[in-house]
Amino acid sequence: ADDGVMPQTIEALNHAQAAQVPIVVAVNKVDKEGANPSKIRQQLTEFGLVAEEFGGDVMFVDVSALKGNGIDKLLDAVLLTADAALDLRANPDKAARGVAIEANLDKGRGSVATVLIQSGTLSVGDAIVAGSAHGRVRAMFDENGDAVTSATPSRPVQVLGLQSVPRAGDTFVVADDERQARQIAEKREAADRNALLAKTRKKLSLEDFTKALQDGKVESLNLIIKGDVSGAVEALEDSLLKIEVDDSVQLRIIHRGVGAITESDVNLATVDSAVIIGFNVRPDNKAKERADREGVDIRHYTVIYNVLDDIESSLKGMLKPEYEEAQLGTAEVREVFKSSKFGLIAGSYVRSGLMRRNAMARVLRNGEVIGENLKVESLKRFKDDATEVKADYECGIGLGDFNDVKVDDVIETYEMVEKPRT
Repeated sequence: ADDGVMPQTIEALNHAQAAQVPIVVAVNKVDKEGANPSKIRQQLTEFGLVAEEFGGDVMFVDVSALKGNGIDKLLDAVLLTADAALDLRANPDKAARGVAIEANLDKGRGSVATVLIQSGTLSVGDAIVAGSAHGRVRAMFDENGDAVTSATPSRPVQVLGLQSVPRAGDTFVVADDERQARQIAEKREAADRNALLAKTRKKLSLEDFTKALQDGKVESLNLIIKGDVSGAVEALEDSLLKIEVDDSVQLRIIHRGVGAITESDVNLATVDSAVIIGFNVRPDNKAKERADREGVDIRHYTVIYNVLDDIESSLKGMLKPEYEEAQLGTAEVREVFKSSKFGLIAGSYVRSGLMRRNAMARVLRNGEVIGENLKVESLKRFKDDATEVKADYECGIGLGDFNDVKVDDVIETYEMVEKPRT
């Protein structure tokens, strides 16, 4: 109410209008000095939102998120608008149907999918199909993490028991039995594979691709996308496929999935000469060894825009490599203890290469990156300071202010080296 209509407000409004859904406007920060809710109402009339008090049909509610004022009125407004503009009825007395909102691979629980029930009732023991994933509901948990035995329409629950990880946005249905669920999943998987091949097709790095493209040796850039959650993978895939390039070159995504980069991914990249994109995930040891042996380019990212910039630059023949990451070594955390001088210390066993003081570092947990752009600020052998600690030795590693280190985590150290330009 004090800042006026902001660009993000207009963006949200455009999305809502494009989806043709009813709108309720919450005017926040009305408790601040100088707040002017009437000004907001006037400004939004320019975008087709006319308040009820101005003779329109859009409900405006003044609220203060800080103090909690007006929240009850806002909830009432949402319910009234939904009742008036939407038919939000569903039959709970039939087999469940809904949509997967998010999904990930949990080390202890396997595939975990958050689903929203749109009709019917989902119960523990039901055979379900979500996208190309299938299984039997082994357990369900509500938004508080409490176990539930059934879920009715409009209720989001976490579902355990799927054989693989569905994609965000995949619809799910309840099948008569696991056999039927498997058959439906296999048909969907085949259809997805054919669709991918229709949009898709050599071991190339992005730099090699630029040169090969200029020489007329290739016509398409093949990518394999792996991410920590299915929503990120979906968003990345959609953004990549929207890159506009010349008709003489194609971008093809031959595979995407959730979890650490595996040897199977590297094998696929070897056959189809693909570049692997790891979004917040890293390769396991076997996958990394295989990639080094086969010359497969694995790119690691934590920001989606960096992926898009690199791929677009490569497709347009403008990518100029300058530096690349050279791994120094990996260490497995076996004990964690605190130091009054250095903070949290990870008692570790160096599995490969070496640990070097002041080297760049990242922390991996179950193959996923949980700490990036860190620095080895302290390195000790027993009580003595060390410059380097080589493989098969134990050491204490301090990563400065980063304190989210647990037993069995992997600390990976690396340095940035200049890459010769081709």
